[in-house]
Amino acid sequence: QVQPVESGGGLVQAGGSLRLSCAASRGTFSHNAMGWFRQAPGKEREFVATISRSGGSTAYADSVKGRLFISRDSANNMVYLQMNSLKPEDTAVYYCAASTEVVIRTSPNEYVYWGQGTQVTVSS
Repeated sequence: QVQPVESGGGLVQAGGSLRLSCAASRGTFSHNAMGWFRQAPGKEREFVATISRSGGSTAYADSVKGRLFISRDSANNMVYLQMNSLKPEDTAVYYCAASTEVVIRTSPNEYVYWGQGTQVTVSS
């Protein structure tokens, strides 16, 4: 398995929380920075969060700063996106991806392995 596999999406009310999980193969995970992106209907895919290979550096889109948090569990080849204080505008398909680089990257063009996505719907 090279492609990451996401889970944890669902329907939640505004103000609620969800935690997305991403399982990656050891080869994909151990050498790469990881990221979360999202795509809402009729919109382009956009950057959400990224974490370096070491886990020591993170970066977030301005729209999610202070509400969404990315982390990684190197022992289990997992990446997480903790989503708090969710808003209706957070509704999208969320994708986990593995970069070609070890340091944080925000452009989707620098990610080569993509999961199938998990739907997050926030009701008002």
